[in-house]
Amino acid sequence: MSGRWTARLALAAAGAAVLVLLVTAGFGSVVLVGVGVGGLALTAGGVWWLLTHTGWIRVLAGVLVVAAPLTVLVLYALAGLLWVVLVSLALWALAVSAGRAALADGSAPGMPERPAVRARRPFLIMNPRSGGGKVEKFRLAERARALGAEVVVLDPDRHQDVAELARSAVRGGADLLGVAGGDGTQALVAAVAAEHDVPFVVISAGTRNHFAMDLGLDRQDPSTCLEALTDGVELRVDLGRLHAGEPVEGDAGRVFVNNASFGVYAEVVQSPAYRDDKARTMLEMLPDLLTHHSGARLHVRAGPHALHSPQAVLVSNNPYHRGDTAGLGRRERLDTGELGVLAVQVGNTAEATGLLLRGEQGRGLTAATAPEVVVDADAPVIPVGVDGEALLLPTPVRCRLTPGALRVRVPRHRPGVPSAHPPMDWRRVRRLALTMGRVAAGREDAT
Repeated sequence: MSGRWTARLALAAAGAAVLVLLVTAGFGSVVLVGVGVGGLALTAGGVWWLLTHTGWIRVLAGVLVVAAPLTVLVLYALAGLLWVVLVSLALWALAVSAGRAALADGSAPGMPERPAVRARRPFLIMNPRSGGGKVEKFRLAERARALGAEVVVLDPDRHQDVAELARSAVRGGADLLGVAGGDGTQALVAAVAAEHDVPFVVISAGTRNHFAMDLGLDRQDPSTCLEALTDGVELRVDLGRLHAGEPVEGDAGRVFVNNASFGVYAEVVQSPAYRDDKARTMLEMLPDLLTHHSGARLHVRAGPHALHSPQAVLVSNNPYHRGDTAGLGRRERLDTGELGVLAVQVGNTAEATGLLLRGEQGRGLTAATAPEVVVDADAPVIPVGVDGEALLLPTPVRCRLTPGALRVRVPRHRPGVPSAHPPMDWRRVRRLALTMGRVAAGREDAT
């Protein structure tokens, strides 16, 4: 279906959603909407109180989070209008989904691919513990060796410096480096590959595999990533770098392939109790962290933006997609040459409720891009989560990007980066729906 017809479907579904309420409930439709919005507001407020309080207030907040939506549903059912609300919500969901699909039609192409010559001496590092044992499950070491690669499987019982292993391999003549492991290990070896300008292969054997996802690799079967050794193409991607403390000449910084997190999350993962009981540790620490009763107060400069005391800051190697909740975890490109910045700054229940209800349009969320981000604090050292690794770094922490620093070798045939729909814009959807013919469609594209 073309973008114009998908946009028309979106408008028709939105109109039907409103019409169902008006025809069936009449003036009562306004009351229905008001009751629903009120229930959402109470639920959002309850979530904030649940996270920022302890003791009996937290218990009451938990009751409110459960009771508010249930009460709304019961009121709808007693009025005999529950089916009306459900049908209207389904039509509205269809309208939003179709609208985003229409706006995504004809989206920008992915990162450019370059032909690649097969490596003669590939060197791969594999972590047998990553992803619950994917290296063994998919026989990655055996398959890689059959393709001519030298493979080092890390010893889970002792610490090994993966960066030094990679450097030693390059000194020995390796002309390609690769990692089967988590994103933290990927970043350490990617830094060596960028330093020596040799191709880098990502094998999706970690738990979340965010970097692999944004490269369009198969995250379900990591063995398919080995096809990059025999039939691969090359992508040039950016690398993020952290420089901690006062500037030092020649400091290359700590590389990150995904992101660096500051504030609440970074503070929580530093706790020794976090690994044993994540949920309990977060619930115990969040009240003081969110209300600034503990933890460092951050000060962030990102281009023209200056943020004082945000609770959480995420600096990413290229910006994350912000069109929908599902898209927040992925980046459509890794070669834009800019850092992405997401910061949450909430001071009270009203602001928290607005943020939870309005998402990226809420007042408490700042989203920006910048070539450099500086994070300072009222403490000499702050916790930082770098690609999932918990670190303690001296302030200030400068985040920068090195454009096109990493040569990534990927399989020629791969799933591709999941399509991320753009933010909903009803004006653009209406204009697109009203265009006629190819000339009009071209005029819409030009806007």
